[in-house]
Amino acid sequence: MLHLTPEGWAIAAIAAFLIGLSKGGLAMVAVLSVPILSLVMSPVQAAGLLLPIYIASDVGGLLIYRRQVDLGVLRSALPGAVAGIGVGWATASLVPTWGVTLIVGVIGLVFALNALRRRGLPPVRTISPVRGNIWGSLAGYTSFVSHSGAPPWQVYAQPLRLPSLVFAGTTTWFFAVVNWIKLIPYAALGQLSPGNLTAAAILTPLALLAVWIGQRLVRIIPDLIFYKLITWGLLLVSLRLIWQALS
Repeated sequence: MLHLTPEGWAIAAIAAFLIGLSKGGLAMVAVLSVPILSLVMSPVQAAGLLLPIYIASDVGGLLIYRRQVDLGVLRSALPGAVAGIGVGWATASLVPTWGVTLIVGVIGLVFALNALRRRGLPPVRTISPVRGNIWGSLAGYTSFVSHSGAPPWQVYAQPLRLPSLVFAGTTTWFFAVVNWIKLIPYAALGQLSPGNLTAAAILTPLALLAVWIGQRLVRIIPDLIFYKLITWGLLLVSLRLIWQALS
């Protein structure tokens, strides 16, 4: 059994809840899960604990968005994502814990600053296997390292201007496939330990509840206000992780 303080369990519960919300349609929220949980354990252990929760939540998300998916977008990005996962697996033993912490913090910080700086919508683009595989590979790598593949994925997918439900569904399908593939290297690297799996099983019902809540919130909370709050939260947590890594 994973030994966590009451504060640690509370933080783990928040991380699981955020994962569920993301699978309910609030895709950006999951970026916070590993940074938050990394405050009470190493990012590597946090990533291992959260992967089974991601996969269980994927099932709930796929049930909701089973028909809202653009297969052309998936085909243009998934080969690169698989390659990115492979690079993450091949280099896992070369990156120290503080390095992973720094990577997680910098990814979150850059994305948050860019989101706060941006005004309006990006220009409309069409599906491109070149762009899709470039950003897909970055999404696969960062997803492998810290489950934070949403920023590069959104750099590619948002300018496609898919209908909102199709965007949410395509994002859910993309990361469901990525997470299932990640099971193989995570198991090989010993990150799916009995302690992590037990903790994940305890937290999964909360994540599944959050999937349902997430798809309800999509309908009632203005996107601009919600994502401003999430972006500022990501900025603060990322700064804390960068300080922790450099200390």
